[in-house]
Amino acid sequence: MIADVKKTAEQKMGKSVETLKADLGKVRTGRAHTGLLDHIHVDYYGSPMPLNQVANVTLADARTIAVQPWEKKMVPVVEKAIRDSELGLNPATAGDVIRIPMPALTEERRRDLIKVVRHEAENARVAVRNVRRDANEHLKRLLKDKAASEDDERRAQDDVQKLTDRFIAEIDKLLAAKETDLMAI
Repeated sequence: MIADVKKTAEQKMGKSVETLKADLGKVRTGRAHTGLLDHIHVDYYGSPMPLNQVANVTLADARTIAVQPWEKKMVPVVEKAIRDSELGLNPATAGDVIRIPMPALTEERRRDLIKVVRHEAENARVAVRNVRRDANEHLKRLLKDKAASEDDERRAQDDVQKLTDRFIAEIDKLLAAKETDLMAI
């Protein structure tokens, strides 16, 4: 029973860290990466479709993303969807390939992005702490139902706290790396 609680807590904390990694990947540095366009949806014959399901998204170079729609008539629709997204991107079409240059980040924009990144990291920390709280409540319930001894419950709570500390340290490490990445010129 106690092992299940600890295992579940560890899995949920791991998912919180993975979610943070995904969220940090969406925050744009000066470099281009295809994950930037993951959440953009295109109107494909009346239904919204993710961009990567109507076009091939690749990196042309370190600062340019290339998008090649599979149907020629989708080029202006895809270009409009990218322009209308709130990413501040300005796509340029050359034939049936849409090139999206990454604009250089200003100092002010970098500071704004760091605020966003810190907020995401704090959300991840809160999620990890909520998992800890739920696990501790579950352990107390086991103790109350006499499914675990007080010593076992205390040891399990210590283990859950160690897990929490480990995952929060990982979140802090991810945050520091992303901040360094954002401030690099």
